[in-house]
Amino acid sequence: MAKPGKVGLDRVLSASKYSYQGLRAQWKHEAAFRQEACLFLISLPFAIWLGDSGLERALLIFSVGMVLIVETLNSSVEAVVDRISHEHHELSGRAKDLGSAAVMLALIFAAVVWLVILSG
Repeated sequence: MAKPGKVGLDRVLSASKYSYQGLRAQWKHEAAFRQEACLFLISLPFAIWLGDSGLERALLIFSVGMVLIVETLNSSVEAVVDRISHEHHELSGRAKDLGSAAVMLALIFAAVVWLVILSG
């Protein structure tokens, strides 16, 4: 049975409000997100300037944008783990480490995309 709730434009507006609240919380509480957002804003004009085609520009922008997305998901995992308990637990540590690894992989992927496009 479907969960009752808002539909149509009301649902879109509510979802937008929750997304905005999430981004505000991310900005307020996560220094890594602020640093990566600044990296994104700095890289944006360079991506537009250095990309030779629309596809290259899109890849340069998307690769850094993915870092922001992965960082947001990592922060959500950390928030849930911290909500459950601040006591050290092997699975909690593993969950946080895996989230951190995902961010590192996104950063490496972005660096590789930039290096491949700019060296070619």
